[in-house]
Amino acid sequence: MDSHRLLGMALSFVPGMSASLVRHIEESGVTVEDFFSSSQQELCARLSIDSNASFDRMLRDEARFKAEKETDFMLRHGIVSVSMTDDDYPSRLLDIDKAPLTIFKLGNADLDSPKMLSIVGTRHATAYGMRYVASLVEELSAYFPDLVVVSGLALGIDSAAHEAALRAGLPTVAVVAHGLNTIYPSQNRDLARRIIASGGAIISEYPFGTQPYRSRFLERNRIVATMTDAVLVAESAEKGGAMSTAAVAHSYGRELIALPGRVGDEMSAGCNRLIRSQKAIMAGSAAELMSMLGWQPENVVVSPRQRNLFPELSGKEKLIYDHLRFTQEPAPIDEIRERTGISIHELLATLGEMEFDGMVERLPGNRFALINY
Repeated sequence: MDSHRLLGMALSFVPGMSASLVRHIEESGVTVEDFFSSSQQELCARLSIDSNASFDRMLRDEARFKAEKETDFMLRHGIVSVSMTDDDYPSRLLDIDKAPLTIFKLGNADLDSPKMLSIVGTRHATAYGMRYVASLVEELSAYFPDLVVVSGLALGIDSAAHEAALRAGLPTVAVVAHGLNTIYPSQNRDLARRIIASGGAIISEYPFGTQPYRSRFLERNRIVATMTDAVLVAESAEKGGAMSTAAVAHSYGRELIALPGRVGDEMSAGCNRLIRSQKAIMAGSAAELMSMLGWQPENVVVSPRQRNLFPELSGKEKLIYDHLRFTQEPAPIDEIRERTGISIHELLATLGEMEFDGMVERLPGNRFALINY
């Protein structure tokens, strides 16, 4: 690691250092080399702050020593760091009030890719939410092969987002709430390895040995919320980590998108509230999302016939669609008949037409599910 990068990391170990202070240091024309080599009196004079208040020389030396120790660990494990004073720091994070001073990265993903999307949601995901995430990521990958999907490596929707990206051949970034010497939850260690091996990355603002305490997950969420162009909440209860991520995204003007669910479903209550309060746009097809974000694929024509995930239907098709849309598992034909009130003969005929149109698929046991999900 070169000296400038090491000293940039060392800033994050200085007690009381913050993103606003780092900006003030740079705006004052003080380099990181100056910061660590100047006397306290000289440094405070250049920064126009009380010389008795901050930046004791011993504390700066200790911070530099910690950075050197961290570098030893990083070199042994293939980890790199990028700090606010480095040219390759993710541009979307630069103006965030509580921007991470240093990001530690294991893997090769571009953290400043032109197209980045965060997908978050509950750990208690349903088949409805997971099918939607898989479908949307697959659709987007056809238009943007370099799209980076960001999430938090938690169980449920986070894991579904990472898995969908891997299946689609997209790089994916997992933002974790602990040092990179471990993976939490332990069930996702294999997923983490596959993310790295497939050109993605595991990143953290925490140095070696930092444990995954509860408060750090909320701190982690602000990175997930702001390092991308938009945040998609696939499923969430009224309260939870995904809703805190959504709140941060909304406060910083990031596009917020939510998948609506059936009234009364606990795991859709948060999404429904985001849409109802007009903080989030209702999720639709990949084409709609691209239009919302102003993403224009190069050398690819988006088919005007691409089916919206919420098509305009009427009559028997709408009754069937509305039922299947909110079922967590493929629905048996007897259940569809009972819920829609359509006679068995009309139901079979309508389902056949919807299957021919590519709207539903027939599964073993005479069960049906929406293909879009």
